[in-house]
Amino acid sequence: MSWTANNIPPQAGRRILITGGNSGLGFHAALELARRGAEIILPARSEAKAADAIRRIRADVPEARIVPALLDLASLASVRSFAVFYGERFPGASLDVLINNAGIMSLPTREVTDDGFERQLATNYLGPFALTGLLLPHLKPQAGTRVVSLSSVAAQRGKIEFENLQGERKYSPLLGAYAQSKLADLIFAREMQRRLSEAGSPILSIAAHPGIAATNLFSNMTGFLKTLASLVSPLIGQSAAAGALPELFAATAPEVEPGGYYGPDGSNERKGFPTSAKIPKAAKDELVSRRLWDVTEGLTGVKFDFGPSNVSTLSEAVAGRR
Repeated sequence: MSWTANNIPPQAGRRILITGGNSGLGFHAALELARRGAEIILPARSEAKAADAIRRIRADVPEARIVPALLDLASLASVRSFAVFYGERFPGASLDVLINNAGIMSLPTREVTDDGFERQLATNYLGPFALTGLLLPHLKPQAGTRVVSLSSVAAQRGKIEFENLQGERKYSPLLGAYAQSKLADLIFAREMQRRLSEAGSPILSIAAHPGIAATNLFSNMTGFLKTLASLVSPLIGQSAAAGALPELFAATAPEVEPGGYYGPDGSNERKGFPTSAKIPKAAKDELVSRRLWDVTEGLTGVKFDFGPSNVSTLSEAVAGRR
């Protein structure tokens, strides 16, 4: 039987944070979870974007409980500021699900953030890594708590180039920088699960990908690639609402596996209903996974504490002293 949004269990009493919930996949995920009673934390890069998304969700779900916030994943200062906001607004172990959904794709020219990072790597991977680490003390240490990281079919073509991690030597927008960032997301999800399991934590870390979904990610493409994407995507892909199903499955389905990876069940995982996805060989290399984790901690200044929940450590992490 195909899994659809109708299969989402009741979410009343659960608090779910979705990055990028103001558009595309994240918006549809937020809409469906709000429809089933979850309280949604919806950060966006501007108050106007968050407010517009809330208005559109409440047009369908008038009783939706949604908390807007500001967050730019390309900025570590913004990530830390948001973590402080969350801790003050919802102290203690208060978060049921974190969905690292937000992302950008295929910037035509290499851009560098204020932190000195290549923008796709910063937005798609470094920011979510830091956010997850800073919010880890707030995740409820109980069965049902999950961290969902959004990868991509492009991860199959990705490679972690430690000597060119920031695209300094060579920059390729799609199959280079973007594919690497999405492979890194998948590696992160699996390595986090390994560390959670090692610590005896009931929290699950799960990855998902949308196949080829019609979202605004393609807006950064230029020239022939943009034209090709606009023509081909509707034929071989699916809507943003359908593309959101794998992350909704990962966030809510009782049958998910620890460290699992989920995507569409159609040909080449381009579209269809949620099912187990193929894990690239590069994502199974434990040496690469451990090395990438260590490198990422160094770049972000955020270290994960997988021991008993201790929210007092958050202030130190935010200050960059850990």
